[in-house]
Amino acid sequence: EAAVSQWLKTARDRGVEALHAPSHEGRGSRLSAAQIQYLMTLLKRGATSFGFRGDLWTCARIAKIIEQQFGIHYHPAHVSRLLHHQNWTYQKPILQASQRNEVKIADWLTRGWPALNVDFAPRTCA
Repeated sequence: EAAVSQWLKTARDRGVEALHAPSHEGRGSRLSAAQIQYLMTLLKRGATSFGFRGDLWTCARIAKIIEQQFGIHYHPAHVSRLLHHQNWTYQKPILQASQRNEVKIADWLTRGWPALNVDFAPRTCA
């Protein structure tokens, strides 16, 4: 009952718009908009250009880059939120052997596989 009375009083004093829930956006980013845009440019260079092994960005790696470039410490969990706000999404890397040779694979499929594909008589239990 007390809540309803408060709502009616608020609507009377400040209008119906005042009844809408307030926005709880929390603290803003510690990086400026210009710094975030520069970070996105840096990330497009790839992880190997910053000395990381493998061209895969992780939140921990990006947190290191933020600290090196801007002197601002970000927890890796917060980096994922920052990336989400920039419309970056998780990507699963395609797992392939670095020794993979498409020419040899194509050759084996055209010559090697047919040679192995012989007719076997079905086995029966006696």
